[in-house]
Amino acid sequence: MRDAAREKSPFKQLEFCFETPVVFRLPSAVALQEHAVSLLLGLRAENLAARLRVGWNDRMRTTVGRADFQRCLILLNPALQKFGPAEIDRTLRHELAHLLAHFRSRRRILPHGPQWRKACCDLGIPAERAGHTLPLVGRALRRRFVYRCKNCRRHFPRVRRIGRATACLACCRRFSRGNYDERFRLHLVKNCSPSRFPALSVNPT
Repeated sequence: MRDAAREKSPFKQLEFCFETPVVFRLPSAVALQEHAVSLLLGLRAENLAARLRVGWNDRMRTTVGRADFQRCLILLNPALQKFGPAEIDRTLRHELAHLLAHFRSRRRILPHGPQWRKACCDLGIPAERAGHTLPLVGRALRRRFVYRCKNCRRHFPRVRRIGRATACLACCRRFSRGNYDERFRLHLVKNCSPSRFPALSVNPT
């Protein structure tokens, strides 16, 4: 009877297949560096290619990558493992475009300005956005250090101390053609109340 009822039933047996999630293995920093160097050599940026270093940084949270022009260093977030090799490659090219733009201009430029966009086109990501939209978990950071430009008196709250001489970009662009000018160097404001600058909610960049 049970077999007959099963044959007459309008419902077919459902089979549930649980696929094992594919865990993509992170490429080594050496492999990423070799790939980035080959991209630079194709664009005749031999000097930058010779100094370039690439690494992983597991301290990153919502930032997927960072480019340090002073050290010719690119750091990537290992959380990119969740999104596959295409996202890793895109992020690597995004950060490499920052270094390439600075290398070509040799002066202060906007982080995602026309020089960076030109570099993105040359590196094969012409429609690249300034920030990413990946679902990474962030945190709130207290901006304990406040700097000020003596010229325009604008305040610049920071989570960490500024490690090297940094000037107000707006004043440098207005009075020094975008070049660093000691007159507009940012100075730490020691008597500024931290309550004026609330905690910074880290957003994807």
